[in-house]
This record gives sequence, structure tokens and C-alpha cells, in this order.
Amino acid sequence: MKGLLKIVETLRKKCPWDRKQTLNKIKPLFVNEVYELVDKINKKDFEGIEEELGDLLLLIVFAAQLLKEKRKGNFNKILKKLKKKIIHRHPHVFKGKKVKNVNEVLKNWENLKKKEGKESIIDGIPKILPALHYAEIIQDRVKRVGFDWQKKEDVLAKVEEEFLELKEAIKKSKKNEMENEMGDILFSLVNLSRHLNFSAEEVLKKACHRFIKRFKKLEKEFQKLNKDLKTASLAEMDEIWEKVKENKKIY
Repeated sequence: MKGLLKIVETLRKKCPWDRKQTLNKIKPLFVNEVYELVDKINKKDFEGIEEELGDLLLLIVFAAQLLKEKRKGNFNKILKKLKKKIIHRHPHVFKGKKVKNVNEVLKNWENLKKKEGKESIIDGIPKILPALHYAEIIQDRVKRVGFDWQKKEDVLAKVEEEFLELKEAIKKSKKNEMENEMGDILFSLVNLSRHLNFSAEEVLKKACHRFIKRFKKLEKEFQKLNKDLKTASLAEMDEIWEKVKENKKIY
């Protein structure tokens, strides 16, 4: 680790690009690297995971170097705070506290965070998160104190209720009400996905990938027929779309 710290320090002194970087400028790099890492994990590309973990570690060390230069912190302080936090939040591992299950671990975790100064159980969730993932984390947090549906059937009923409320808002043609009800439906669908043990983010992403695959096939089928999609009727497109979905031979 000392070798990497030294390399980054040298980059800051001798590389024109690295010298120009600030914490603000490298923010998008963190986001990009995390997504690249997640992509490699999804693909089970273990060599790629190693590489992306390295890239992420480099950014962490680089950010620590920027703090050091501003005299606002350094890598050793970061490690010291991290070790202290891990030990403090795992009394069942390091201090002999007895726990029965994962739920008790999570409840203890939240109690400890409150003692550290967090006023609410949902404090500290980054608002920059993608909306579906943001909703998942909010719901998971409040679940820790028992604020959650007990049965997936109850969640499904809530989704149906929200759809009825949206239909009423559409009848009234009130934009604010429609927007609010649409948001409530999406939030409820995230809740239902969670109760079915799916990640809403991953479920929607897979649906997008399926749509792209099918739409590209639709385009190819129209090319074979020497037809332009722009001039085709919706009925023509829908007919082939249904066959593409069922993976049937078109003609």
C-alpha cells in the first residue's frame, strides 16, 4: 500500500493531468468506476472484477492524497476511522454482544448509528442514487424498525390501489396529482419487487435489455420485407412484435 501511495503522490507532482484534478472533478470517475465494477460482477468476469477493484482503489488513494494536500485528512486517518467504525458497529463480533439473527444485527446497527448522531433511520441515504435503488434502500431501512408489509399479497393490493388513484387523477387532468400518483405506483412496485426477492433496478434493466433485443429483431424483419418502420402502421409493427416476442418465424 505504501508503494501505491507513493505512486499517486508522484503523479500529483509530475503528471499535468493529475495535477489539475480536484475532488469535484473526480466525482464522476467514482460513479463510472462503480458502475463498471458492477457490470463485471454481473458478467462474473473475475479478471475484470480485479481490474475494476484496482481502478476504484486508485481513485480512493487519489482522493486521500487530495485531502492530504489540503491538510484535511490522509489515508492513515481514513483507515483509522474505518477500523474504529467497523469495530464499534460489530459488538457481536468484537465485544461479545449476543445476537440471535441478522435482524438483530441490523437493529443494533441502527441503534449505534443513532448514538453516533443520526436523528433518523433514513438519514445518510445519498440522494444522488438512481431512483429505483434509492427507493429500495429507503424501504429496506424502514423495514429494520418493522415499518413494512407482512405479506406480498398486501403489497400487490397496495399497487392496485395506487393504479386506481392514478386513473382518478388522469380523469381530473391535474398534472401535479398525476405526477404524485405515478410516483406512488413506482414506489409501490419497488416494494412489491422487494417482497418477491427481486431488485427493482435489475428487473427493469433486464426488461430494457429484452426490449432492445426484440426491437432490433423487429427492425431486421422490416428490412427483410423492404419496409420502412417510419411509414409502417402501428398495427403492422404490433403484428411482427408479437411474433418476435413469441420467437415465431415471421414469414
